[in-house]
Amino acid sequence: MQFIDEATIRVEAGNGGRGCLSFRREKFVPKGGPDGGDGGDGGDVVLVADPALNTLIDFRFQPLYRAGHGQSGSGKNKTGAHGAVSRVRVPVGTSIIDDESREVVGDLVEAGAELVVARGGFHGLGNARFKSSTNRAPRRTTPGYPGEHRILRLQLKLLADVGLLGLPNAGKSMLVSSVSAARPKVADYPFTTLVPSLGVVRVGEDASFVIADIPGLIEGAASGAGLGVQFLRHLARTRILVHLVEPVPLDGSDPLDNARAIERELEAYSRALAERPIWMVLSKSDLVTDDECQQLLDRFAAAWPDRPLFSVSGLSGAGLPELAASLMTALREADTRRREDADFAAAEAAREAAIGADVLASSLARRGAADNDDLLDDAPDDAPDEDDVEIIHVR
Repeated sequence: MQFIDEATIRVEAGNGGRGCLSFRREKFVPKGGPDGGDGGDGGDVVLVADPALNTLIDFRFQPLYRAGHGQSGSGKNKTGAHGAVSRVRVPVGTSIIDDESREVVGDLVEAGAELVVARGGFHGLGNARFKSSTNRAPRRTTPGYPGEHRILRLQLKLLADVGLLGLPNAGKSMLVSSVSAARPKVADYPFTTLVPSLGVVRVGEDASFVIADIPGLIEGAASGAGLGVQFLRHLARTRILVHLVEPVPLDGSDPLDNARAIERELEAYSRALAERPIWMVLSKSDLVTDDECQQLLDRFAAAWPDRPLFSVSGLSGAGLPELAASLMTALREADTRRREDADFAAAEAAREAAIGADVLASSLARRGAADNDDLLDDAPDDAPDEDDVEIIHVR
């Protein structure tokens, strides 16, 4: 199945039903009076988080979702039926954004969670509602109100505790396949990973965490180069970033320079995301000697003295149990601190909000660039070149 993590849909809630104008007309019932019933409420459009889904591809083929209209009221004080609710299934971890106001409508991060994204119109009132001691035969009714219409942008952000970061071919997929039951494609060429993948790492009988692997980043990714930048949003919900660095890059580049380049791209994408705890991991340690590995570790420790530092080998398994156990301990400690320290919890919530804003800004910027490209493609062949255009500055 094709992995699609962003889609735009239109939702239309149902209109409320019209109130009824009716008077009771029965034999042997004098002075029957008004008996027009109310209309029914329009149906809502509700998004439901479904753990069985892992992509937004269905919304590329079905972008419009409508709820049912409320029925009109009728005589004998009969209320019209409510409109049918439209329940739309989305993957767990989907963020919903109003495409016009840029407002974040909500996040569905728990299985079975529901969110009303378009409310149905209120029902109209029948003439029985307007009966009074001074108005025995009201002929007044109200129409049903229209339901909400919205254009929504859906963004899927994978739910994971740990996110992997690094250049293409840095060993991220090998690490995931070695510590979990996930089986991402592993090969000896860059950009093997084309879509994000998740793996569950079990440290003990009652201890586990979820790890996310995304396509590798390259220098200039924040400006649109490569594949990784469009999947960086899947690291937004992670609590720890693990930066994997290859000790012997194929192009002969310096590992420390490569690590700095990736972190510059991460900060350019989201400064708040770059403030997450980052662990440095030297992957493929089996390709170098123990002395060479220690020299690289010393260089990384000097560059980032406050970060945890590990060396691992996905092929031999060296260092992987220690890394997994340390990550599990750090996640548990963070959970405890979040429950007991209100200031820490507030700071984390503020950081998550800032990351969400950065992810949205990046998505809108990429969308604007795509729209500009479409306009350029549609431009006539005889359009003036940029050098031929005179720019007039207006004060």
